[in-house]
Amino acid sequence: MPFASDKEAADALAQSYHKLRQEIGKVIIGQDEVVRLVLTAVFAQGHCLLVGVPGLAKTLLIHTIAESLDLSFNRIQFTPDLMPSDIVGSETMNQQRDFHFVQGPIFANIVLADEINRTPPKTQAALLESMQEYAVTVAGKRYALDRPFFVLATQNPIEQEGTYPLPEAQLDRFMFNIELGYPSYEEELQVVKNTTSDRKAVVSKVLHASEIQEYQQLVRRVPVADNVVEYAVGLVHKTRPNTGRAAARVNQLLEWGAGPRASQHLIVGAKCNALLNGKYSPDIEDVKAVALPILRHRLVRNFKAEAEGISIEQIIKEIL
Repeated sequence: MPFASDKEAADALAQSYHKLRQEIGKVIIGQDEVVRLVLTAVFAQGHCLLVGVPGLAKTLLIHTIAESLDLSFNRIQFTPDLMPSDIVGSETMNQQRDFHFVQGPIFANIVLADEINRTPPKTQAALLESMQEYAVTVAGKRYALDRPFFVLATQNPIEQEGTYPLPEAQLDRFMFNIELGYPSYEEELQVVKNTTSDRKAVVSKVLHASEIQEYQQLVRRVPVADNVVEYAVGLVHKTRPNTGRAAARVNQLLEWGAGPRASQHLIVGAKCNALLNGKYSPDIEDVKAVALPILRHRLVRNFKAEAEGISIEQIIKEIL
């Protein structure tokens, strides 16, 4: 839909976000922070890593978001024997002895990569290429993916045997690392009531692919004051041990800090957070609102921090 001005588009996005939260809330009880961050990533053109124990409705959450956004959705269950061709597709020969490309499940707007750490690095790399390039290469030919394109990968934190943890360089491709917690007692009561009856919530479509792409471009056009950019970049520099701007505790507790991509994601995430909350430009509070999930998977603790049981979250909160 064409808008007369960016201000009008920003107001429409804030209204659409409110409607999305209402529609998703028909199915997903609680998890407000998770829903906020996933929708922020969609409009900011980022990807998410979701960490939580089994049974917290991760698949249902993403399927519901895809439904409300009127986007195609595929789920890929990652296993130790999964091959790259099982994700991107492969060339097959037809009866006329011609090769033609059969698309894999990566060809969807929203892809849920379930338990990404259970598959070997070669298969992980096939997914990560598509996240970076928005295309896949098979037999020397490049195939563009549909836009918008969004990957949400899950990791199970309690199943360590037979897993292949993502290296830091690949973790950096994800905009957010979102941790799912258990529901509260009241939320779980509501979940059990809803899921053990014959009641089925109907989720209405709020946005379409073309509108989402317009809003993604709008996020990029949002103006940002210099002091906000300086705060975001300064925050990232504070995480880098043994550098001029490192925080004192960082030198004691961290092996590695965040790279320039973290600074970029802080600004884009802050822009998106501002728009979703009805503001036309981000302030420092918007940077802080997205800092934890952006920095969480980009910092590496040293032996001292691990021995003393100091978590990454504690270190980030001290820096903030």
